[in-house]
Amino acid sequence: MSNNNKHIELLAPAGDMEKLKTAIIYGADAVYFGGEMFSLRAGAGNLSVDEIREAMDFIHEHNAKGYMTINIYAHNADIPLLRDYIGRIKDIPIDAFLVSDPGVLTLIKEQMPDAEIHLSTQANTTNYLTANFWVKQGVSRVVAAREMSLEELREMRANLPDEIEIESFIHGAMCISYSGRCLLSNFMAGRDANRGACTHPCRWKYHLVEEQRPGEYYPIEEDDRGSYILNSRDLCMIDRIPDLVDAGITSFKIEGRMKSMYYVATVVSAYRSALDKYLADPEGYVFDPQDFTELCKASHREFTHGFYYNKPTDKDQNYLTSDYTRDYSFVGLVRTTDEETGLTTVEQRNKFSVGDVIEIFGPRTPFYEETITEMYNEEGEPVQSAPHPQQVLKIRFNRTPGENFIMRKKK
Repeated sequence: MSNNNKHIELLAPAGDMEKLKTAIIYGADAVYFGGEMFSLRAGAGNLSVDEIREAMDFIHEHNAKGYMTINIYAHNADIPLLRDYIGRIKDIPIDAFLVSDPGVLTLIKEQMPDAEIHLSTQANTTNYLTANFWVKQGVSRVVAAREMSLEELREMRANLPDEIEIESFIHGAMCISYSGRCLLSNFMAGRDANRGACTHPCRWKYHLVEEQRPGEYYPIEEDDRGSYILNSRDLCMIDRIPDLVDAGITSFKIEGRMKSMYYVATVVSAYRSALDKYLADPEGYVFDPQDFTELCKASHREFTHGFYYNKPTDKDQNYLTSDYTRDYSFVGLVRTTDEETGLTTVEQRNKFSVGDVIEIFGPRTPFYEETITEMYNEEGEPVQSAPHPQQVLKIRFNRTPGENFIMRKKK
């Protein structure tokens, strides 16, 4: 089934308020975020109830949508707290709730009968019979398990009611176990991945120990650094947008509520550029490698197409390191420009100095280069470098950047 005539949503992560606003400003059609409790990213900044109100106002002012994750697998002790929490947020105009636990779905429907429900990828939906079961429970969108191929997604789309949407991950970290349903963190560190506290042991370094030789550690591969046997490459589908659309996916989901604001801006910007080119001319679309180049300026592991075309092999794992590739550093965020003086106010994020060549990019604006020639502190005194975190500076640029434009420097 072709999907060319349907709206394609670019859905971005929002770990805190700054990242949420950045995602929307840089071109996301929708964002997903967690509250202070009951979200599967307890380590993200997440939003208080008052911040959720503010966030939804901002989102709707920008004609976008906001989805709240309540996708933990609840234990008995969670239920009274969750019931109370839902009562505190039920009047906020949240566009949809991402859930995976039938009990959580029941609690939401009790207090918000008209709430739109999206089935989280944590529910591990891998076939159309399961998807239709959830549709009968009131779900309007199914977030497919990462383990589904494009062929399987196409078949699921053909066997779902037309009004039911499919959302699928198109970029970001991959888990070693079924879409995040991993026991390693709880077993090894006492922190439950299914309740939002994963310590990511799949990224740790492992050696073998023989029972009769305690203290003697053997690398699993011939490498003195050990072996990252559970360490998946990152998913990246920016070069395969037509295939995703043709499979019937209408929401393209980026992983990363724990990632930085710079990561969100860079990845959303790259996918926005590629998706806009596709939507402008689906039949004549040709992938622009520059979009991939821009994407790679955010920290990332090596990339894979995941399960979309075939079951992953050893080529989709990185056995040597769990480190990220970080070729660029985020050095500043543009705040305002004084038209009288021509100086631009910048909030520093990493050190840079006079003489540095900086790349600047903004929402739907390709990057360009500037050389820092003059820079002043808040007192108007000339300075040669900006070493202090979130230091406020005034800089003279040849080309005036817009508010919320980002400055980065090649390492």
